[in-house]
Amino acid sequence: MSEWVLVEVDDIPEQGGKGLEFATASGEVRPIFIVRKGGRLYAYLNRCPHTGVGLEWMPNEFFDYDRNYIQCAMHGALFAVEDGLCLRGPCMGQRLQPLALEMRREGCFVKVGP
Repeated sequence: MSEWVLVEVDDIPEQGGKGLEFATASGEVRPIFIVRKGGRLYAYLNRCPHTGVGLEWMPNEFFDYDRNYIQCAMHGALFAVEDGLCLRGPCMGQRLQPLALEMRREGCFVKVGP
């Protein structure tokens, strides 16, 4: 059974992000983040494909200095916002794990479970 959670996204500014943690029905804690760019929302598992660490350098800060790419605070890898592809860094060619987003009347839902 799929596990979807309602996420408040009104406080995510353009080229901004929000990190969250959710527990699945099996008890697994899933760190995720949502970013907004070009008016669209993107959700990913908050784990660098290189080391498995969280990406933010401060709470809810996922973008590089110019706010064009998602950046890993551990080693500076840059990821495309739209598809999570690593464009520069030790995990070049790998991707962040995307999460399904669904906009409903109640708000934005993110799929955190299978």
